[in-house]
Amino acid sequence: MLDTDTKRRIDTARDILVGKVPDPKSQVEQITIALIYKFMDDMDHEAHELGGKRKFFTGQYARYAWSKLMRAGLGGHEILALYAEGIEKMPKNPGIPALFRDIFKNAYLPYRDPETLRAFLKIIDEFEYDHSERLGDAFEYLLSVLGSQGDAGQFRTPRHIIDFMVEVIQPKKHEVVLDPACGTAGFLISAYKYILRTNVDAKGRSKLGPDDRARLATNFKGYDISPDMVRLSLVNLYLHGFSDPHVYEYDTLTQDDRWNEMADVILANPPFMSPKGGIRPHNRFSIDAKRSEVLFVDYMAEHLSAKGRAGIIVPEGVIFQSQTAYRALRKLLVDNVLVAVVSLPAGCFNPYSGVKTSILIFDKPLAKKSDSIAFFKVENDGFGLGAQRRPIEKNDLPQVQAEIAAYLQALRDGEPVEALTLTTGHVVAKAKIAEGGEYGLSGERYREGAVQSARFPWMTVESLVETVTPPKKIQKTEFGTAGRFPIIDQSQDAIAGWTNDESSLIHPIKPLVIFGDHTCAIKLIEAPFAQGADGIKILQTIDILDPRFLFHILRARPLTSDGYQRHYSKLKKHKIPLPPLDLQKEIVAEIEGYQKVVDGARTVLDSYRPHISVHPDWPVLELGEITKPEYGFTDKAAEQGDARFVRITDISQDGRLRTEDPKFITLSDDSRKALLSNGDILVARTGATFGKTMIFEETYPAVFASFLIRLRFSKDRVLPRYYWAFAQSDLYWSQAAALMTGGGQPQFNGNALVHVKIPLPSLAIQQAIVAEIEAEQALVAANRELIARFEQKIQATLARVWGEERGV
Repeated sequence: MLDTDTKRRIDTARDILVGKVPDPKSQVEQITIALIYKFMDDMDHEAHELGGKRKFFTGQYARYAWSKLMRAGLGGHEILALYAEGIEKMPKNPGIPALFRDIFKNAYLPYRDPETLRAFLKIIDEFEYDHSERLGDAFEYLLSVLGSQGDAGQFRTPRHIIDFMVEVIQPKKHEVVLDPACGTAGFLISAYKYILRTNVDAKGRSKLGPDDRARLATNFKGYDISPDMVRLSLVNLYLHGFSDPHVYEYDTLTQDDRWNEMADVILANPPFMSPKGGIRPHNRFSIDAKRSEVLFVDYMAEHLSAKGRAGIIVPEGVIFQSQTAYRALRKLLVDNVLVAVVSLPAGCFNPYSGVKTSILIFDKPLAKKSDSIAFFKVENDGFGLGAQRRPIEKNDLPQVQAEIAAYLQALRDGEPVEALTLTTGHVVAKAKIAEGGEYGLSGERYREGAVQSARFPWMTVESLVETVTPPKKIQKTEFGTAGRFPIIDQSQDAIAGWTNDESSLIHPIKPLVIFGDHTCAIKLIEAPFAQGADGIKILQTIDILDPRFLFHILRARPLTSDGYQRHYSKLKKHKIPLPPLDLQKEIVAEIEGYQKVVDGARTVLDSYRPHISVHPDWPVLELGEITKPEYGFTDKAAEQGDARFVRITDISQDGRLRTEDPKFITLSDDSRKALLSNGDILVARTGATFGKTMIFEETYPAVFASFLIRLRFSKDRVLPRYYWAFAQSDLYWSQAAALMTGGGQPQFNGNALVHVKIPLPSLAIQQAIVAEIEAEQALVAANRELIARFEQKIQATLARVWGEERGV
């Protein structure tokens, strides 16, 4: 427990420095260096009194001793010169151990005010080195002033969260304990204290022998990329009883010197942020990634010993981000090491960061024998979640800790975990987590009935958004076809035009949802843009609503009984379910993960064209040399009749006969001339569909309409399927585009079609080409089913949000 006098001294030392050293981190460094400087002199003095020899301030370094600095009569400038010179020369002092040389490495005095230094050294002089727990607590209090190391994404982990994780993992006296992003060594010290506390007899006396303590000294290890953090870690461990702490300046992600070193226990809060362009890791990681949080978690999962355990704080992205690296990481964890996930409240890192985090609990042997993972949720951690983090009565951590312990013990004993009564969590089968391949690690998504609208408040859109007024609207006559910035209006296209007018721009600080008053064009805009004059509403969500969640909700349900799709005046009164913000983000991540699959499958369908590698020996003929184009029959289509009436709209985008909405015709002598035979080729000759080609292979009677051209080939020269495959290829379409006539209404009549040149290999080669292309098309066609399945998943996710009252 930190005593009042020690706290006062630390606060006073900081108050003295603040005018000259405003940065809290630099204040901590100056106090740290001064304390070690003072303590070395204390140890020299103690050794001398006990009949031994001084070892720190001897020879040419004797003049820098603390006692010399503080002697009466020494002037302010003399003190300043002596102290500044002393700390700069100390790394070369052969009389001090490597630990202290590391502490003084690159140390210097950042100000030159004698009076500030004199007052500062006077307060430091009140500290005495005694290896007591009190001194370690004092240094931890000093380190508590450190907040964000923002550029590296490091945040000080609250002591009660560190202790909670250590109590869950329960390190043992014989185990190697590692923190690969150790900061100020808070996890290592908490683990050390836990081992000391759990190895006492009934009278409170330590049961740790000399061998145990020697093993502890070598088993605790830490890495950090920052030399300043390494220095603070060394001091912190030293003041807690480690005479030779093992903390190394080491980049865990880009250096691999220590890759082969394993640990029995890993405890860490790795950096959450990555530099611009991402991390460039070495090539020994299992996961191909550039994000620091992914690589750190991968590193820790791979560096556990066979009986290893770990507790790791991770940002929400690791829990449910849909990118490939995140999914691959979660699969690795679920399959090999993960036993539990603890969701922490978003304010845990206040006032330094409001980032939402979770704790991953690894236990390698238990994960191998378990087919489930437990999810726990901490609503309150004993402190208010505002910027001040004042203590409160509500604290879920003890209950969560007890329930995790019960769950892990049930796994060890081989007992059914389903029988456990968990009030802060629930157990989920790994098979359920693996469904869909996302491996999401949010417990809420697996809780029975978790995403049911009845659980959520329903709020009007009006209460959740603010409308954004543009500086000015750009008239349609001013729309450019090129420019630096897009113009958004009510058209269904994402971009209506372009402008270079910066004075008209809206700069979103977070995504903006665009609602078209007359078209229900729902868009999400994240970059600077201008508003067109046509009617749209630009909606900015308030803090409790994620803009992407609103975007998906509105886009999925544009049509309602109250007709809100027509006007914002109706939309704003419309109510939508409002899950908690973290659950909104999970729902968005789930939907966007599915959407990426849909988009990828659509890209395959849209971009695939058969390719025919033309051999130079093959003859190349114009179509007019091998067939004569025929035009179809003109009549009005009916709902019933003797024969199907195949129209230009019946050819699908991929050159197949559509099955939906068939029309019919009554056969006559004239229409019978246009009856189709199996193997006939039909080509669209006009409009936006010009050039599209299908093959008729049906057995029922059918007549082709007048905007189609029929081609029939002698089957001893051209296989119909070969021509159809050729007509889907780039080789055909490059010619069709060149032969097309007309402008707004393209024409591709028979007199153009006959000039298309087709390579004609032997029938056997034609058959081989067709077989290869059909095999490709079967694979491509599977993307249609993929699209249908994943669109159903999107709808199912949204249905769980809307609930049955929305007609789902």
